[in-house]
This record gives sequence, structure tokens and C-alpha cells, in this order.
Amino acid sequence: MPEEHLTTESEPETPKPPRVALIASRKTVCDYPLYLKYLLVGLADESVPVMLICHPACNVDSIVPPTVEVVRHPAVDIPLLDRYNRELLLGRLVTFRPDLLHCLCETNASLARWLSGNLNLRYLLNLNSIVTRFHHVSISLTRCKAVVVPAKTIADHFASTHPKLADRVRQINIGTFVESATACFSHPERLPGIVIAHSLDTQAALDNIFGALHRLAIDNYQFIVALIGAGPTERHLRKKLSSLGLSRIVTIVGRLPGIDSALSSTDIFIVPRPSFSFNSLLLSAMGAGCAVAACTGGVDDLIIDGKTALVFNPDEQLSIYNCLRRFFDAPELARQIAANAQQHLRQNHHVSDMVGSTLRLYRQSAHPGQPPSPQPAPDDGRQTAEDGRTVL
Repeated sequence: MPEEHLTTESEPETPKPPRVALIASRKTVCDYPLYLKYLLVGLADESVPVMLICHPACNVDSIVPPTVEVVRHPAVDIPLLDRYNRELLLGRLVTFRPDLLHCLCETNASLARWLSGNLNLRYLLNLNSIVTRFHHVSISLTRCKAVVVPAKTIADHFASTHPKLADRVRQINIGTFVESATACFSHPERLPGIVIAHSLDTQAALDNIFGALHRLAIDNYQFIVALIGAGPTERHLRKKLSSLGLSRIVTIVGRLPGIDSALSSTDIFIVPRPSFSFNSLLLSAMGAGCAVAACTGGVDDLIIDGKTALVFNPDEQLSIYNCLRRFFDAPELARQIAANAQQHLRQNHHVSDMVGSTLRLYRQSAHPGQPPSPQPAPDDGRQTAEDGRTVL
């Protein structure tokens, strides 16, 4: 047989996965624990070598797979030793030899920029909130290869306010797992459960929520409520609840580990005011099959009135009351809204899509031969620093 007939075509080599160092703030671990867990597990399944940099106070034991190397920063949590701590972290990264840095929260944007400059590495920056004039984020024009956002609202706002960086915006939806059935009003033998997630600046909105709950109780609707987000305003909230006779109905709890999984026993999830950050608890509530009552504004991509949620006016107590009463009076409507939301997540927030898109972006950003496709952006006359850095 001729020699040429013995040769076979060699299969193209699979590109070696990039080595990635993830920088997670305390806010990332607290507000987006499932996102971090699913991302780390997904990267481990793809054999991506990962180092996770996080604060010493963060408990990540239930989040991090065994293959991920965890580095605590700062090693000594004293402000005067900031330079010492950064040099220690730099040494650990030199040993790990990453191909790319990925900062998971804008809180650590300056640290990511400093590390990328000292290591001469490209980096990605997650932007989970709408950037306002009171919210400054420092980004290197030369080394930051993508600004990753979890919602179109954030992408559009950032692109419109910072046109020089518009071509670097990459939307990657946060993935979640969706329950096969809806949770709301599926157990007639138990009292309906309501969860309200709030932040420290929602006091006025909560007053209207409490007023609506008070009217429902007067009208003989029976329910129990968990208010997630205890803090400095807790004393005022307890006084308000006591004055309305709701102390035995409403329980105030902090955002504890595992609170997302507890949403599967909740009937109604309330978003009391517009949020300017992506609401991971809302994502979990929809995945668990809760019926959502919410107000629009801010980062509200998940809230589609009449489809994935019922919408109310947070400034009108009667609007909130009518919205909640619709769920109580028509449990089948609540279940339909919850089912619609679950289907929306299945189509747009699949975990494998999130991991796959992130890994593709890693490969494009880490290897110069596969850069993100640049597109021309209009010159807005903004001044840049010598290292190509722009301050937002």
C-alpha cells in the first residue's frame, strides 16, 4: 500500500484552558454566593486552573471546590499595611502564574488594575450595578479587556455614559437552577409565606409595605412574613411593626448562608423599591417558583409586569395592597406568574450558558490571537492618564 495512504489527518489540538485568578469582594460572597459557586464549579468541570482571592472574613467553605486555590487578602487586615499586603498577594500570584485576572465586583476595581499593571496581565471587570455620578470605578483602557454585566439595563446605562468603553461591554446573564414546580400556594394546609428583601435605604418603602400588610390583616387575610436584611434601621422597623400589630406576623432576619434555598417554601416575594444592583435574591426567588410582587426601576430586567411579576407603585400603599390581594384572591394567577418567571429563567439564565460564555471570554481575553472584536467609539473628549486609565 502506498505510504501516503497510511497517513491520517491529525485532530486539531484543544486549546489549553487559561489559568485565571478571580478577585471576590465581601459583597460578592455575601450578595452573589450562588453565582460564585456555580462559576467555580463550572470552571472546575472545564479543568480551568483557578485561584480565588477573597477577604479573610469570608466563609467560602461551602462555595469553593477542592481544586480551587484560595488566597486571603489582606493577609493582615490593618489599613497601614496595605502596601505590605499587596506585595504578599503579588508574590502568590507570581507563583500561581495566571494568564488572566477576573475581578468579580467593582469594589475591587482599583486592586485589579494595580495587579494587572504589576503582572502585565489583561483583566476583566464585573459591573453589577448602575454606575452613578456618586459611584466611581477606575478602569485601565489598556489592560481591561471587557466589562462584564449581568443585565441589559446595566449594559445600556454604562455604554451611554461611557462611550469610549461601550465596545468592551459583555452581557453574561447570571445562571441559576430552576425548580421543576412552583412553590407558591401549593400547600393549602399552611399559612402563605411572604419574603421581603430590603437594604438599609428602604425605610420609607417598607413603611408603605407594612401599611399594606396591616390592611390585609384587618381584612382577615392570614400570612406570615420574613423580612431579610436586618441592620441599623431594625429598631425603627420593630417599632413600626409593633404600632401596626404586626410583630407576631413579621420576623426580621439577616441574610444568612442558605437563605436562597429557603425560598422554595415561600409563596410571595416582594421587591419593595427599585434596586440599582442586580438582585440575586429575586433571581433565586423566581427560580424557586415564588410569585413576585415588585416595583420597576433600576436594574429591573427580570420584572415583566403581568408575566414574571405583578407591579405596584412603591409610593402608594393602596397599590401595594391591591397587588398582594390579587395573589391571595387568585392563587391560580400567582402560580401562573411564578411558572412564567421560571420559564423565563430556563430560557435566559442557564448555568451552563453562563459558564460557557465566561470561558469563551477568558480564552479571547487571555490569548492575544483571540481578542474581543473592537468597534469604533465616538470621542467624548474625556482626558486619560498616562497609563491609558480612565476614571469613571
